[in-house]
Amino acid sequence: MVANNHQTFVYAGLAGEGEYIGEGGLYRLTAGDGEWRDIGTGLPPNPQVRALLVHPDNPAILYAGTHLGPYRSDDRGEHWEALEAPQRGTDAWSLAFHPRDPQVIYAGYDPCAIYRSEDGGEHWKPMNTERVVFPHITSYMPPLGKRVIGITADPSDPQDMYAAIEVGGLLASRDGGESWESITDGLYVRNNTVDLHGVQVSRAAPGTVYIITQVAMFRSRHRGRHWEHVRIEEMFPGGSYCRGLLVAPHDPTTMYLAAGAGGGGAPKGTQEAGALFRSRDVGETWERVDIGDTPPSRMAQIAVDRANPSHVYCCAMHGQVYGSHDAGLTWHKHQLPTEMSRSRRIYAMVCG
Repeated sequence: MVANNHQTFVYAGLAGEGEYIGEGGLYRLTAGDGEWRDIGTGLPPNPQVRALLVHPDNPAILYAGTHLGPYRSDDRGEHWEALEAPQRGTDAWSLAFHPRDPQVIYAGYDPCAIYRSEDGGEHWKPMNTERVVFPHITSYMPPLGKRVIGITADPSDPQDMYAAIEVGGLLASRDGGESWESITDGLYVRNNTVDLHGVQVSRAAPGTVYIITQVAMFRSRHRGRHWEHVRIEEMFPGGSYCRGLLVAPHDPTTMYLAAGAGGGGAPKGTQEAGALFRSRDVGETWERVDIGDTPPSRMAQIAVDRANPSHVYCCAMHGQVYGSHDAGLTWHKHQLPTEMSRSRRIYAMVCG
């Protein structure tokens, strides 16, 4: 149900990584306005914003993961305060709410670490990742720290949790995040299939885990065991660069995938391009969504307004943002008003 007088706001976090650390930032768009605002009072200088969360019950409350840990805003991003997370000085790459209690928040870091807050981010406790052993084929690849790029819990059983590791495979917790271990199996035979970019579980398919990688999407119907390749349209010979995966908050049978050509898994010389895919049957079949344009860079993220689910957005890494106010029937382009480069790309996007 749409809240009375609800206004949708879209947030885009910018960052670089590795040798390509440049000017970061955080921008906000008001739906129907068409103008982006540079926000971020209270964020660190040159913020590398790689994760964003909107509170499911109060969209004025936002969380941002930066190169100096997590921050919180209570006024739609106008002002920010640093949260006292123990991992001060390391990059927060992912943030996730407990599916039944938004006071419980998880944060994933580079190098690999997972923390949990049970009071809305005021205090944090480290989770046990001592049993994590990364796949041998990734052990020689930098970064050796293995960043936690995505965290999710099974809405039907929040004790079952999963963490996607960029160039490191998949972790699982069976005790609500207290302890973690690797569950990567023999499906992964190349570095680009353990280079994970996201993980999701839909409440419409308990125990079914979806992961996205440099070259493909995979699914396990058995809580992370016995994986199968999910077929989508190939955007380069042999696969698609999958960067963002989202279960629609209002309809768990609907899922969105942000994908593209180019990237580490594509043959050299592959021309960059982005695409949005959608499934209406819990990931069984996928179709490309006609957004009225072919983005000149890989599609990066998807966002759906929980309070107004007809508002759907997707973004490409080089600053192209596309929005629909009729559940994907028609689309409008909203280019970020700033220079984008290899050191400044969209890493996170949410709306609410």
